[in-house]
Amino acid sequence: MSSFVIEATGLEKSFGTTRALAGVSLAVRAGESLAIMGASGSGKTTLLHCLAGITLPDAGAVAFQGRAGRVGVNTLNERARSQLRREEFGFVFQQGLLIPELTAIENVALALMLNGMSRREATSHASGWLAALGLAGMEDRRIGQLSGGQAQRVAIARAQVTGATVVFADEPTGALDSATSAEVIGALLHSTTGQGRTLVMVTHDADIAARCSRIVEVRDGRIVGERVGAAA
Repeated sequence: MSSFVIEATGLEKSFGTTRALAGVSLAVRAGESLAIMGASGSGKTTLLHCLAGITLPDAGAVAFQGRAGRVGVNTLNERARSQLRREEFGFVFQQGLLIPELTAIENVALALMLNGMSRREATSHASGWLAALGLAGMEDRRIGQLSGGQAQRVAIARAQVTGATVVFADEPTGALDSATSAEVIGALLHSTTGQGRTLVMVTHDADIAARCSRIVEVRDGRIVGERVGAAA
């Protein structure tokens, strides 16, 4: 069995006349933390979206080795890709994309309830994840009552509560100050690779990227460099 949890080969993607990916190949090992860096418009977010099955490439292939075996992500129909994202992938975005009308625990439990778990069991699991991320006692606060760092910890709990094999993070610390960024990335790494899971993260922050085990640099839709990070 391959040690790679994700293998992408020859990915190409264009939006109109703009070529976002120009033949990218990338393999992600199970349990590693991978940072994808690049300037705005370099193609890094498009690459992440293709790896996660959010966007389909125009050419090339993405294979994922999950709990049910190996699947070709880009060969699945939309319904199957949605199921894959719910059950195997977790997502953390720059603004969290949490539901402000819900409490912290409701935001996290919702991910499990969408997969068919009862409200009581989902709430119990959500409570455990919030506690593990330092949010015990804040379960009933709405998102607007939390600091930016606390809200991102809720987003991390939501991404992890389903037992995601891979967590995809797109600029997860982009809206935070440097001290809070360091705390949030620490929580993210501890709850993913620290538990044997895989993290794929887009970031523009070299200090944040350096805390991952591997860093790839994207420019003009191509991978132009790769180096080892501190976590290696």
